[in-house]
Amino acid sequence: MSKTIVELDNVTKTYDLGKVKVKALRGINLKVKQGEFLIIMGASGSGKSTCMNMIGCLDVPTSGRVLLDGINISTLSESKLALIRGRKIGFVFQQFNLIPSMTALENVELPMIFQGVDKKTRRERATKLLNQVGLGRRLEHKPNELSGGERQRVAIARALANNPSLILADEPTGNLDSKAGREVMKILTDLHKEGKTVVMVTHDPSLINYADRIVHIKDGIILKDNKRRK
Repeated sequence: MSKTIVELDNVTKTYDLGKVKVKALRGINLKVKQGEFLIIMGASGSGKSTCMNMIGCLDVPTSGRVLLDGINISTLSESKLALIRGRKIGFVFQQFNLIPSMTALENVELPMIFQGVDKKTRRERATKLLNQVGLGRRLEHKPNELSGGERQRVAIARALANNPSLILADEPTGNLDSKAGREVMKILTDLHKEGKTVVMVTHDPSLINYADRIVHIKDGIILKDNKRRK
């Protein structure tokens, strides 16, 4: 039986916006299993990005528990959580979130610096990862010298820097044309075939064929949680 990497146990999240309280999640129960490709679908405002923030341990719930490898993240200090999160989870965002002043190589090296990896090792690994995503000739290019698809591939290489077991992708094709989007999805699919767990948030129904499990969220609750037959 597959190991559970992250579990959301009756998770709620309410944002206090002064006079208004927004209930983003209303009692989510979800287990992310090792080796699966899970897509979380929902319209804008459905709670899917908040759900991904919980899975990625980027936020803590208003009530309920988020367990990362069986550990309740609310019991960890922020510094300890950041260290564990940086080692176990790789993030890919719609806006790429690359540092403009750094080269592709330096952007990929950055997560390894936070984990205390020595310069020679991180330079070799960053070079290998950029070659893996087809950017071996773009090592010294800065983000503004790269296309959108190339920037997203740098972001994927950066997400892999510390060899995490879980890759989280938030609308990774949202800012890309269809060709670049297919290239990014091929990389994520290949990573899944190699044994990585992939969780992707999207509102695009054309992407569901890449997943082996689809969770539909609306108004902060899970409507459907289906495994696909391939």
